[in-house]
Amino acid sequence: MTPLPKIAFIGGGNMAAAILGGLRRQGVPAAQFIVVEPLASQREKLAAELGVMALPQADESLRQAAVVVWAVKPQLFVEAAAPCAPHVGSALQLSIMAGIRSDALVAATGSHQVVRAMPNTPALVGRGVAGLFAREAVSDTQRAQVETVLAPTGRCLWVARESDLDAVTALSGSGPAYVFFFIEAMIQAGVEMGLPAAQARELAQETFAGAAALASQSPETPETLRQRVTSKGGTTHAAITSMEASGVKEAFVRALHAARRRAQELGSAS
Repeated sequence: MTPLPKIAFIGGGNMAAAILGGLRRQGVPAAQFIVVEPLASQREKLAAELGVMALPQADESLRQAAVVVWAVKPQLFVEAAAPCAPHVGSALQLSIMAGIRSDALVAATGSHQVVRAMPNTPALVGRGVAGLFAREAVSDTQRAQVETVLAPTGRCLWVARESDLDAVTALSGSGPAYVFFFIEAMIQAGVEMGLPAAQARELAQETFAGAAALASQSPETPETLRQRVTSKGGTTHAAITSMEASGVKEAFVRALHAARRRAQELGSAS
């Protein structure tokens, strides 16, 4: 693991807490972190659960940080950045905010050392995947530091172009919601077929978890894995045929394109 310098978190919400918690469990001392969090209840939670003391507002202590993690809601970024900017300009800026382009981070902080990350909510249980983009001023050492910071949340994948993060947002950033949507549908079907709701939920959730694990560990493509359990004339074949007749795959692909377009629109407005 790459040694970590002092890290500042601007915002101490769920995603920041997931990163902090993972690093604390790996043995990184609480004194290694500076957290700015205006909500007293969240500051108390960080102190009680992670032993991390948070500041109610930015101050000169931010100058100690070599990495600044931006973890506020995107619509609050400009307001949050103003009091921080005088203290963080020499640091690496790591943004986990959706829709805020790197140019906006440069303009707000004065630093060209900017990495954007697009994580997803399974990061909260250490099973997320994040797309990463680095501006040219970011060194290899800083890239390694970013990977170490985000390691407790799951896997990291670097993209070559910042615009690729819009596709990452559509595919994996919003992706957990698609999975939950299909789990909901499976539960509904199970209940309609007479299963208790709790049993239908467990069957649906474990099916998704197991299928994802199999897809990750198998050298076969998802298409091949699907074909192997789809015997002609069987129950799976009946279900797949029904979905194909309804255009489910095409509708799903269109939905992801819609998500990407919305990500582009939000980025253009930032």
